[in-house]
Amino acid sequence: MVVTVQRDFYGNGYLIKTSELTLGSCQPGSQTSNTIVVFNNNVEACGASLQLTPDFFVYSTILNYNPVSSNAIIRANPAAVPIMCYYPRHGNVSSKAIIPTWAPFSTTVSTDERLAFSMYLMTDDWSSRRSSSVFQLGDIFYIEASVMTENHIPMILFVDSCVATTTSDVNSSPSYQIIAFNGCLVDGTQDDSSSAFRSPRSRLDKIQFTVDAFRFIGTDASMIYITCSLRATRANQTLDPMNKACSYSKNTRSWSALEGSNDICRCCDSGNCAPAPLGQSRRWGRIYEGSRGIQKRETAFLTGLHLEEHSVTTLGPLLVIWAEASHMKSVVDSVQPSRVPEESPPSEMWILVAIGSVSVVVVAVALVVISRYIVKSLSPCKTVK
Repeated sequence: MVVTVQRDFYGNGYLIKTSELTLGSCQPGSQTSNTIVVFNNNVEACGASLQLTPDFFVYSTILNYNPVSSNAIIRANPAAVPIMCYYPRHGNVSSKAIIPTWAPFSTTVSTDERLAFSMYLMTDDWSSRRSSSVFQLGDIFYIEASVMTENHIPMILFVDSCVATTTSDVNSSPSYQIIAFNGCLVDGTQDDSSSAFRSPRSRLDKIQFTVDAFRFIGTDASMIYITCSLRATRANQTLDPMNKACSYSKNTRSWSALEGSNDICRCCDSGNCAPAPLGQSRRWGRIYEGSRGIQKRETAFLTGLHLEEHSVTTLGPLLVIWAEASHMKSVVDSVQPSRVPEESPPSEMWILVAIGSVSVVVVAVALVVISRYIVKSLSPCKTVK
């Protein structure tokens, strides 16, 4: 029995690891390549079970996919695909998952005084806000953060950190760090991730980035909250390890900056992003209340005394569900030898066919009798002289 499996198991462009696949108790064979995984075993091996029917010897086993992760999250669902060999026929088995039609309430919350910070889910072309917060593994979160400066001096927005949790409490467990070290999109370093900041910016007071959908290990579906520390500073702020937006490139195995020199991203590997020089030290704005406070805040901006302001902003809940089985692309390309036996029509169908046939015969007889009666009635009478 030869079973060939595409390493692009779910058809989303990510190649699974060979060690994550087993056929019953058997490991992949030596014919495995960079694009396919091949099992070539005796049909009675790998713990296959035999079922004897009047027409077939049916050998059954299971192709198991069990993704592993060194983190608290996972981006692929485990799968168990039944493999059945019919002699002398062959076939494969597939299934289709149920997709919920409801969408949970989605919110973007937690703006923090003075400047209006916000964070939204966007459509994949970034043209508008996304109406649904339901995702499947293989989808991408398109996230846009912005700050409304109104009449303030020009500001530039940075995302210092982002963490994902299963509740709105950023300190809850489990958690997963998406952005860290003042703007390092560390999720992009994972083998199954393409997360990155969008380049170039559309505006200085906006920043956009993508994150590949994931769920937390141990759950069939994950409610996810993404909490980010946003920071707005003056537009002419010197770009340095504390003021940056860095994405990881797997092609070059290096970090690249959204703006400025890539050197400011070097600290993303070590996690030791030193504070800015003394002349550029961070100053958090005071919180004022009432109209007098607004006037003081405006004065602070106009005189340049206030350097930056920050906000802790939460996006969620996002619901990540099991990927639809129809997204699985050629899970099993070939199973040799096999072919699914033809299914017999159900008994209810034969009953309906029989009733329909009898009805047609009765109607036909009735039409013949009626036509003969009409013909006799219309025949001209013979005159006897």
